[in-house]
Amino acid sequence: MQAKITELRGARIYDPTHGIDGEVRSVFVSGDGIVASPRDPGTIKELLDLSGCVMMAGGIDIHTHIGGGKVNIGRMLLPEDHLAERSTRGEYPRLGSGRYSPSTLLAGYRYAEMGYTACFEPAMLPANARQAHMEMADTPIVDKGAYALLGNDDFLLRQLAGGADPKLIQDYIAWTLHASQALAIKVVNPGGINAFKFNQRRLDLDERNAAYGITPRQILLALAEGIHALGLPHPLHIHGCNLGVAGNVNTTLATIEALAGLPAHLTHVQFHSYGTEGDRKFSSGAQRIAEAVNANANISIDIGQIMFGQTVTESGDSMRQYAGSAFAYPKKSVIMDIECDAGCGVVPFKYKDSSFVNALQWAIGLELFLSVTDPWRVFLTTDHPNGAPFTSYPHLIRLLMDRSFRRDMLATILPEAAAASVLGSLEREYSLYEIAIITRAAPARSLGLSTLGHLGIGARGDITVYTDHPDRERMFKAPRLVYKAGEQIIREGKIVATPRGATHVVRPEFDSSIERLLDTYFDQYMSVRRANFMVSDHEIEEFGQSPLIRHTARR
Repeated sequence: MQAKITELRGARIYDPTHGIDGEVRSVFVSGDGIVASPRDPGTIKELLDLSGCVMMAGGIDIHTHIGGGKVNIGRMLLPEDHLAERSTRGEYPRLGSGRYSPSTLLAGYRYAEMGYTACFEPAMLPANARQAHMEMADTPIVDKGAYALLGNDDFLLRQLAGGADPKLIQDYIAWTLHASQALAIKVVNPGGINAFKFNQRRLDLDERNAAYGITPRQILLALAEGIHALGLPHPLHIHGCNLGVAGNVNTTLATIEALAGLPAHLTHVQFHSYGTEGDRKFSSGAQRIAEAVNANANISIDIGQIMFGQTVTESGDSMRQYAGSAFAYPKKSVIMDIECDAGCGVVPFKYKDSSFVNALQWAIGLELFLSVTDPWRVFLTTDHPNGAPFTSYPHLIRLLMDRSFRRDMLATILPEAAAASVLGSLEREYSLYEIAIITRAAPARSLGLSTLGHLGIGARGDITVYTDHPDRERMFKAPRLVYKAGEQIIREGKIVATPRGATHVVRPEFDSSIERLLDTYFDQYMSVRRANFMVSDHEIEEFGQSPLIRHTARR
């Protein structure tokens, strides 16, 4: 039986995947997704006049911490956040709480209320994958997926130190993706989290890990080459060395050079773009980073924009979180080791516009957004919640689109910080088409999500309709309509349905003989057997009640 079709007529459409820039046309949607104009008008069950509106695909957050051990610790560490932020959402409301590290229910509802229909956890430790997937399964409406953490795990470092064949590294990467039900591979402070356990308090790109004798450069290249050889859709997702350290712009530039043309995604680059110029020995390196990104087509970035106010920082980078714990607000933190394979640091923090460092960080992020010329290689993120909660996206979009508003905001920060930034001289204003790229089309293309991020025939039917308004913050804060997989979930700003989103995974091939080597390793060093470590399809689809969408490698 043919699904009933809704015609969405009269909106200006922004669909960069298909080069549509503000054209007025109809979109036809059903439970099968976006479909062609029907030959039989009788199959159209509903016609909505959306004149005066803007239509885009559902938003995609490529980097947001929504599930896993560190997220739960963040929730527990700030009970005051959950006492202050309580609300109900949905057709059948359930209580949710928290702003900086919200509960699973509230995270899904708030994303949907902004017009976002997919978000991706960027730091899932394979040993913690089962619990992370349970949290993501409990996050309603949105599609999700996760990036498995490698680069500080003992097995990989042992193999690299012993000169393992690159094919073995490829098989290990592919096996990890299967075992943890992940979509991509992430590295955090390559080798540095491990080195921290051996009392090293920093590890630069060519500095050797005291225990294994290998460098972050070797780890990065081994992972980037392995991912490229496997043909994974998303390149290595890199949280580099020296996050938050003055002078780390040189490390970031050296990392781009070290990759030698290999595809790579540098995440929350704002935190890796600091110089040492000036009396305070802290300056913006944004222009140098933007020039390098513009000159290297193999590199994509997301920003990790900070916003002023309270938040909580959650990271696997226990080395840098330990260093930052001295600045915690409120004065509490958690720094821990996980299975000798990774770390975890949770540190509450308050960004202040009266602080020279914080104010310049705010400006650095915006400098990067406005100076990277190709919007297909720069994605909108706040590294939720590390730079700010994701609910600040509408405000950030206005900063990018409205030069006058941006300059007004620049005038409110510490004057010394404003003077140290070139932000006031940057004339660029993002268009709606470019916003659709950095929040929809580009993340979908980077992650290999062929049915998301666009409005073409065959797309899954994730659609957001905004009432056009010159105040872009107001416009993007509350969509008029949102569809998820062809089902209307938001109407006039209110949630009317709460479906379960899908889980996206990637399935590269690998030589199963690696499992014999891993069995020996698990029996000798790990607290569980390899078979128990692995998360099955059944657990995702049946216990988590989440459809599983399997993506194949391009090889």
